[in-house]
Amino acid sequence: MIYERRGHRFVTRREFLWRLGKHFGMASLLVIGSLGAGMAGYAWFEGLTWIDSFLNAAMLLGGMGPITAPVTTGGKIFAGIYALYAGLLFLIGAGLIFAPVIHRILHHFHMDEEKEGRR
Repeated sequence: MIYERRGHRFVTRREFLWRLGKHFGMASLLVIGSLGAGMAGYAWFEGLTWIDSFLNAAMLLGGMGPITAPVTTGGKIFAGIYALYAGLLFLIGAGLIFAPVIHRILHHFHMDEEKEGRR
């Protein structure tokens, strides 16, 4: 069980911060892996140097767009797919990071309901 269920006690602040850190770590690993994949794609399809590949992949993941416009057909297809992926990654990462906070808030409301005898 990842989270406590309705009617269970709140986890301590320390346990909550540990959970939040684990979620942040998972999101960070996802971003680092995605950055590596983007760098490899730009290096392979466009023949860019690793530093230029890093810059283009990081800018796409950050929502800014690439610095170097792709010139090959494969590079254009890769850049389009990677841009769509980067948009989804942003949503997934935000969900991973905010899930423990939202759960704690909702759990707080459920605890209040049980104290009042409602279900």
